[in-house]
Amino acid sequence: GRCEAYLWGVTDLKLVIDRLTAYADAGADCLYAPGLKSREDIAAVVKAVAPKPLNLLIGGSGLSLQEAADLGVRRISVGGSLARAAWGGFMRAAKEMAEKGTFAELASGHPGGELNKMFS
Repeated sequence: GRCEAYLWGVTDLKLVIDRLTAYADAGADCLYAPGLKSREDIAAVVKAVAPKPLNLLIGGSGLSLQEAADLGVRRISVGGSLARAAWGGFMRAAKEMAEKGTFAELASGHPGGELNKMFS
């Protein structure tokens, strides 16, 4: 069950908890409220939906895996964060080429051989 209130700027924790508990009552196996950021909100939702697992969109929270686990989070999503990180490297390199006419940023890329091993 998923409640996107925080993604839309509706930071009403009671609404989020009410929706997620309704999904749990209806049989949802995992509950997700992307956009939760504060430790207090995350802990409150974990407690409210227990024993069902909360899936946390980790990027915006700034938490480490261990910190999230310590709050009771049992599933992590990264959403589009990996793609945005990759695009960040692309944009830095493109900006350098366009503005300075240099290519130093390209050296921060991973060697093709390492990428091939990772994806094989």
